[in-house]
Amino acid sequence: MKCLLSLILSFIVCSAYGQTEVLKFNDDHKFKIVQFTDVHYISGRVESAVSIELINEVLDAEKPDLVVFTGDVVWGQPSRQILDEVFEPVVDRKIPWAYIFGNHDDEFEMSRSEIMDYATLKPYCLAQAGDKSIGGVGNYIFEIKGTNDNKTQALLYLMDSHAYSKVKGVGGYDWFTFDQIQWYRNQSKAYTKSNEGTPYPALAFFHIPLAEYPLMSADSTKIIGTKGEGECNGRLNSGMFTAMREAGDVMGTFVGHDHDNDYIGNYFDIYLAYGRYSGGKTVYNNLGLNGCRIIELQEGKREFKTYIRLLGGQKLYPVEYPTTFPLSKDKN
Repeated sequence: MKCLLSLILSFIVCSAYGQTEVLKFNDDHKFKIVQFTDVHYISGRVESAVSIELINEVLDAEKPDLVVFTGDVVWGQPSRQILDEVFEPVVDRKIPWAYIFGNHDDEFEMSRSEIMDYATLKPYCLAQAGDKSIGGVGNYIFEIKGTNDNKTQALLYLMDSHAYSKVKGVGGYDWFTFDQIQWYRNQSKAYTKSNEGTPYPALAFFHIPLAEYPLMSADSTKIIGTKGEGECNGRLNSGMFTAMREAGDVMGTFVGHDHDNDYIGNYFDIYLAYGRYSGGKTVYNNLGLNGCRIIELQEGKREFKTYIRLLGGQKLYPVEYPTTFPLSKDKN
């Protein structure tokens, strides 16, 4: 009976945490995010041990305020055990974390909804299933509050970029649905209105790159980092980038999916970035050491810093928004 009561209490505490946790800028007025992507974890495989080594090393060295897994964590069965092992280092350190889907996570024995339900029961998980009336599972927003008050200072959009095209005659990967784009527009507009007409500084995280990534990287002088493969974005462009550019809040987008890309660049004043492949040799990866992306927001300013961190601690490609790639001076 005591064991049962303990389990019930633990369930209540974990559920409540995800509903009440407040993300805040630190005393130094900074907020640090670690993005792990494409862990492609297989439980029991020696090749996957390097991904856990990376996660442990980075969390201890960087001490982030939030960890975001941008998809393709699961790469085998049993899915629950994989999720347990990958998320355990973050949970053990009591760091708030979030999870959004890649195109592979639900290809084994659990659906997107089942995976999200399982993940959100874990301590310190802030992920949400999101509005069930729009496309995907896991479209949600984090508000980051000020150091000394409870006022919103920045936003994080986390979205499900789906998996594969569902349109007959159009192969390849999927794209954001129109109702997702409208959801983003509505949310952004409401936040901007609440801030007296000024868009909040915002970042967006999802798995599959937008169609604008290859348009930007076609000129290699306009990006910093490695482009080791062609971008595997959806073949049709449904307009999410345009919605973000018109809304004026998103400073940068952060994706995964393409294991040999870890670059960042500026496309019409939004920095489009990849994370760094975080897994082991369970799938293709020609970049060498696995790694992650570090992002640091500054309270009260429309700016961020970011770099790639490799296993072992080496830091690559430091970039600052908006100074590394100067913003457009074009006038309408």
